[in-house]
Order: sequence, then structure tokens, then C-alpha cells
Amino acid sequence: MTKQLKALFYTPYFVWLGLFVIAPVGLIVYYSFFNINHQLTLANYQTFFGSGTYLIMTANSVLYAFLITLIALLISYPMAYYISKLKHRDFWILLVILPTWINLLLKAYAFIGLLSQDGLVNKCFELFGFGPQQILFTNTSFILVAAYIEIPFMILPIYNSLTDISSSYIRASHDLGATTWQTIQKIIIPMTLPGVKSGVQIVFIPSLSLFMLSRLIGGNKVITLGTAVEEHFLTTMNWGMGSTIGVVLIISMVVVMALTNTKKKRRQTIW
Repeated sequence: MTKQLKALFYTPYFVWLGLFVIAPVGLIVYYSFFNINHQLTLANYQTFFGSGTYLIMTANSVLYAFLITLIALLISYPMAYYISKLKHRDFWILLVILPTWINLLLKAYAFIGLLSQDGLVNKCFELFGFGPQQILFTNTSFILVAAYIEIPFMILPIYNSLTDISSSYIRASHDLGATTWQTIQKIIIPMTLPGVKSGVQIVFIPSLSLFMLSRLIGGNKVITLGTAVEEHFLTTMNWGMGSTIGVVLIISMVVVMALTNTKKKRRQTIW
């Protein structure tokens, strides 16, 4: 009876997994072997790996995702560390989470208003004697806006790792004569690496396939694999090529997850 109950509890999960994970991935892999004329072929993969355009697009996607992740990490780690030391840290972490409740499209249009020629940022430049700057529709604006949107997702796992560290480790470190920097370097950073790896996964993987922000904030100057997928599915109607790029993105995501594996070893040396 217990096994039957367990099977009953697991059934919704396996149904959800099959319908919304395995089936869509299977369809993408299936369509990747068909050309625009619905003929079975390997030409899509030959075109992707034999075309300099797609390879450059892949390199650009990886570079953008790396820069977005790096900026988010450099901002998120000190911020998460500072919040973890505050008295009312639950309130402050709630303020970090609040922007994620706003629709992504609304945030994108808000940044369009801020970064446009007549936007608030250019108005501030005019106060200091600078003329209007072309900020919108540039690589820089795309990377900064994407990093801003991803920052809360980087902060949360790092914050959780920081709050899991027992204060006894910190006291022991100071009792043994370690400075604050040595404590951070030898105790805090190694013990928060699982949170950092989780944050990198959460930020880097979606950043590989961004297309809405690349269109709205970057304009036609920012071309990534995500925009290529959108183009093939909605404009050229070449679902086979779009699915091939999707397969490449899925493989890339699996590689990133393997490289940032957060499994803990049984014995871990801190010092």
C-alpha cells in the first residue's frame, strides 16, 4: 500500500516532466533533422557548424552571457554579504526579490524610457554639460540591463549560502589570528562556492538564449542565438534550422550545468 501511495504522489511529477520537459525537447531534436521542405536531412547541422555566421553568433552569445554573469556576480556577492550581516535582513532580501515580480516586458520598456535620447539618463548628462548620448540600442546597454534583471537571481543562492555558515567558523578564524580578509578568503568564499555556482547556472543559462532584451534594448545591433531562433521560427518559418540552434543551446546548457556541478564532497578542506 505504501508503494502504491508513493507511486500516486510521483505520478503528477512524471506527467509534468514528460509533457513539459521531455516532449518539447524531443520535438526540438526531431524537427532539427528536417529542412524547410520537410525532408529528412543533416543539412541543418552541416550549415550551423560550417557557417562562420552561426559560429560567430555562438561566440557572441557565450561572450554576452559571460559578461552578464560576471557583472551580476561582482555586484551580487558584496551585496549578499552585506545583507546577510544586517539586523532586518529578511526585509532587505524581500526588497531584492520585489523587482522579479514585475513583468520583464514592462521593465524593458521602462529602460527604453530611461535610456532614450529624451530619457532621464540623458537629462542628467545635460545637467553636467554633456550633450545627448546614444545609449539605447547598443551592446553596453543590453549587457547592463540584462545584468540588472538577473542580479536578484544571483543574490538569492549566494545569500542562502552565506546565512548557512555557522558563526562559530568566523569566531574560530578570528581566535586563530586571521584578519577579516583572510577569513573571507579562507572561510567564507570556499563555503559559499555552491551558492555562487548555483547563481552562475541561474544567470548564465538563460542569458545564452535572450531574445526579447536583445531586440528591445540592443536593437538589431545585438544578434544572439536566441534572436536567431526567433527569426527562424517566426519570420523565415525554417523550423528545422531554428530547432538545430535550440539543440545547440540545450547542449551548451548541459555543459554549463556539468561544469558548475554543486555536489558536495563528504570531506572538504577549508584551510
